[in-house]
Amino acid sequence: MEKIRMKTPLVEIDGDEMTRILWKMIKEELLEPYIDLNTEYYDLGLKHRDETGDQVTAEAANAIKKYGVGVKCATITPNAARMEEYDLKEMYRSPNGTIRAILDGTVFRTPILVKGIDPVVSRWEKPITIARHAYGDVYRNTEYRVNGKGTAKLVFEAEDGTVSEQTIFRFDGPGVLQGMYNLDASIESFARSCFRYALSVKEDLWFSSKDTISKIYDGKFKEIFQRIYDEEFKTAFEQEGITYFYTLIDDAVARIMKSKGGIVWACKNYDGDVFSDMLSSAFGSLAMMTSVLVSPDGYYEYEAAHGTVQRHYYKYLNGEETSTNSVATIFAWSGALRKRGELDGNQELTAFADKLEKATIETIEQGVMTGDLVQITTIQNPRKVNSLEFIQAIRTTLESL
Repeated sequence: MEKIRMKTPLVEIDGDEMTRILWKMIKEELLEPYIDLNTEYYDLGLKHRDETGDQVTAEAANAIKKYGVGVKCATITPNAARMEEYDLKEMYRSPNGTIRAILDGTVFRTPILVKGIDPVVSRWEKPITIARHAYGDVYRNTEYRVNGKGTAKLVFEAEDGTVSEQTIFRFDGPGVLQGMYNLDASIESFARSCFRYALSVKEDLWFSSKDTISKIYDGKFKEIFQRIYDEEFKTAFEQEGITYFYTLIDDAVARIMKSKGGIVWACKNYDGDVFSDMLSSAFGSLAMMTSVLVSPDGYYEYEAAHGTVQRHYYKYLNGEETSTNSVATIFAWSGALRKRGELDGNQELTAFADKLEKATIETIEQGVMTGDLVQITTIQNPRKVNSLEFIQAIRTTLESL
């Protein structure tokens, strides 16, 4: 049959380890046979990032600004061990953090619900969406290793030359320091994105932080959310019969366990990172969650919410069979293709994206799944398949729809 044509390129951002292997399989088995795939390719594999001094990451983010939509594979954020393993020139920052800083967006992550993969928390009946602030905080921090006695100070030099400072800590011996920042403008974009998203899905919005401890930093987040809600969104929320409220992060954790779901939970950058992983595991698997970065300027970046599946990659390199769940990566592609289709008025492309997601879910509900799902499914006599077989099974289902 004639392949679906694409009017505008997608920004394709390749990644690392086992997800890079899956990326190739998905393209060859589920996309290229049906779509005349039009992408602008960027290789964010760790070796290539090292070769370019990480400039390729910024180039990929700016390409998303140019074309509007990107799809990203999982990538490694190197620590000391990874730096040695890959013989890197430096310990590069999180590529996700770099891209998010350039696009200034909010990450929305939602579990993919499948019959037979029941949430660990029995009360959860509907998905819980994590809205993760995608700017600043620990992902853009400045760190310092203290080698001996001394005084650490927080110093700010205003443009008019005024200098203010305060003591952070007087060190009696070695230790570490960390400095973080955020911007009112970014927090405002985050808040508006969350309120708009909650209205679009007609779900309650929670925002949580720890302003009782971080009275100025977290307090600013709380203040901005409340102001924007009162001034811009309160009436619309009341008309839709949905609510917004602020609570402490520890209270939110307790509440979420008793919730029935169907809410949007807005979190600061690191909190959102941690709790999206917690929720995805509780709903089924780390590989069963969608993730999209939405910029206030109308840019979209779709990605898998999980990591590079390092353990499976080492097995793959040793010639051993792997059974790696590729659902989140498939949904990253389908989400990006759907958005590309929506922006270009390409109904064929949008319909294909819907069909691909349906085929993926139906394949699992028919009992064909990867090892992580076999361990938790309530489906009788599931059939465990390897990484490639799972993708090929989805192709068979896709062609039957």
